Amino acid sequence: MGDNQNLYEVAITQIPGIGPQLTRQLVSYCGSPHAVFHAPPGKLQKIPGIGPTAYKNITQGTKQALLQAEELLKKAEEYDVQLLFYTSPKYPDRLKQIADAPTLLYFRGNGNLNQRRIISIVGTRQVSNYGQAVTEKIVADLAPYNVLIVSGLAYGVDIVSHRAALQAGLPTIGVMASGPDIVYPAVHRKYAERMLTQGGLLTENIFGTKPDAPRFPARNRIIAGMSDCTIVVEATIKSGTLITADLAHGYDKEVMAVPGNVTSPVSEGPNHLIKNHKAAIYTSVQDLVELLNWDLEDEIRARKFKNQVFSPEDFTPDELKVLNLLIQAQDEHMDNISWKTQIPVSMLASVLLTLEFKGMVKAMPGKRFGLIR
Repeated sequence: MGDNQNLYEVAITQIPGIGPQLTRQLVSYCGSPHAVFHAPPGKLQKIPGIGPTAYKNITQGTKQALLQAEELLKKAEEYDVQLLFYTSPKYPDRLKQIADAPTLLYFRGNGNLNQRRIISIVGTRQVSNYGQAVTEKIVADLAPYNVLIVSGLAYGVDIVSHRAALQAGLPTIGVMASGPDIVYPAVHRKYAERMLTQGGLLTENIFGTKPDAPRFPARNRIIAGMSDCTIVVEATIKSGTLITADLAHGYDKEVMAVPGNVTSPVSEGPNHLIKNHKAAIYTSVQDLVELLNWDLEDEIRARKFKNQVFSPEDFTPDELKVLNLLIQAQDEHMDNISWKTQIPVSMLASVLLTLEFKGMVKAMPGKRFGLIR
């Protein structure tokens, strides 16, 4: 059923004139995309929102839609793209909350789109030295919080964020205004390639889509919708970045802005957001931690861990040694773990890997490991 189900999920997105809201309506009334294609005509006509045009498109367009879906599945396999229908467990949960969320996402990479902490960083393409330094600092300061960094792979603030995340060992997702097979701008391809093994590339656009102007605001709603908070670094007053901030605002998401030099045109956007209470001010990572209550979350988790006793039924003796050591230390280098637990490094790698799969331990840059708190 797996592949077959995927075929119908993709096919329903290929019926002309059926947008995300109507698709959800159809699926919730019929039970699944497969059921939509096999619903008796009478049933389809009774679904609220299905007028004569939509009805005609569904009943007459199914064959064509299935053929197109087959092509798409072939292409997806060829490019190693995952097709995430909005009901897929891998689809970003935060994005599902917004009314105009895409029905289908194309994803290349290994990142977890439902990571516990996701931050978007956006800004101008004409980034100043100050903007670049601030963006790099924001990302470096976020490293201990195990955050997924989302941006739009464009020139300026976007690529600085992705680059800094790669350097800090944080996963990073580039949301693209093009198809999954087109990296734009092409000069960022080498970063995009690295992101596939440390995050990934995400788009709602079909293969071969060129990144034309209207697709950028549409892309920005995904950036704003899939994260906990959008940070605006630098932007002119009439920029797409401010559209992203407005969207985030409309989705009841947190927005932060970095104040800038009042004589610089790229400071006008963030200063305007702060002045009009459309964004909280970002002066240090502490501002973000307090705004999103991460400090309280961590405190509660730490208390939970202090009293935690790992049960011998759930873990092997070696796994227990590692877990009990990591409760004491925030995180520890692999060699130290080996030395303190007396587990040889050759065996320790597989113990740590098993604990990673069990969702207990996370690997960090530089061969360090910590508990997932």
